[in-house]
Amino acid sequence: MAELNNNDGEAVLSPVEQAAIVLLSIGEEPAAAVLRCLEREELIELTQVMSRMSGIKVDSVKYAVQNFFDDYRQQSGLHGASRSYLKRSLDLALGSDIANSVLNTIYGDAIRPMMARLQYASPKWLAEFVAHEHVQMQAVFLAFLPPALAGQIIESLPEEGRDLVLLNLARLDEIDRDLLRELEELVTRCLSALDTQSASVEGVRQVAEILNRLPNNRAGMVELLRAHDPEVASQIEMSMYDFFILSRQTEQVITRLLDEVPLEQWAIALKGAEPALRDAILSAMPKRQAQSFEDLMRRSGPVPMSRIEQTRKDIMAAVKALADAGEIDVQLFAEATAE
Repeated sequence: MAELNNNDGEAVLSPVEQAAIVLLSIGEEPAAAVLRCLEREELIELTQVMSRMSGIKVDSVKYAVQNFFDDYRQQSGLHGASRSYLKRSLDLALGSDIANSVLNTIYGDAIRPMMARLQYASPKWLAEFVAHEHVQMQAVFLAFLPPALAGQIIESLPEEGRDLVLLNLARLDEIDRDLLRELEELVTRCLSALDTQSASVEGVRQVAEILNRLPNNRAGMVELLRAHDPEVASQIEMSMYDFFILSRQTEQVITRLLDEVPLEQWAIALKGAEPALRDAILSAMPKRQAQSFEDLMRRSGPVPMSRIEQTRKDIMAAVKALADAGEIDVQLFAEATAE
């Protein structure tokens, strides 16, 4: 884990890194209770950071935990009414039917917790599951999912008819009780089917991690794989040279890459990158160049993810070319260290 220090000598950690340290400090069961409350993207980002952490210094833990309690003390300690509290109160005041209607308006009905579990299913599988439902039901189904997942499902649905699904989704305002009941039945079937699905494995990524740890002749093994399946071999090579590995390279290697790759490309590639990676690149620059580079990143503004990903691939292609030519010695995995 890369750390910087401010003028007071305190560790400077990103909010995600601080959250990761707090969760690692409180034990498995409390951490699991917190993770269950997160959106899919938040959970993945946080657990990825947790998995990459090693050799965390005591000062870093103190810094993260102290910040957590400082934030906690600023809260009032007074929580809003729970759903069960409101349900009992509204039942007494208005009657059960009206109370349920009010609660559905406030909470978006009880379907949301069920839909939240679907965030971890394959978008393609979900698209196949709902493809034979009527258009309005497909639209209601998508309405209760995060936009990123809903977009992936739309992309996996048959091309003919996607526009009608989106049109019905755009026209949604209030959903009547019968349609919600139908949706709940659909989601229940979906979750039952999901429980019977086999686990997914990232085979390409696993092979890349294995090859990165071979003591020698990685290139020879890749060529043997290429003879069997050129496409899979190319995917493995791309995974071996993941953009994040730059965070663990020596300053000498980074300096050579800065000479090879224009700063404009780095300014794009580092958009949204992990703090450890950005710090590794910036620390290899002279102070004045680093300041100019940060100004360049701010001026460049938001950049489409497709362009960022392509720029990262271009940079890693240059890294691989230099490594193949013997000009740099690239560390492909995080080796254990000792002092």
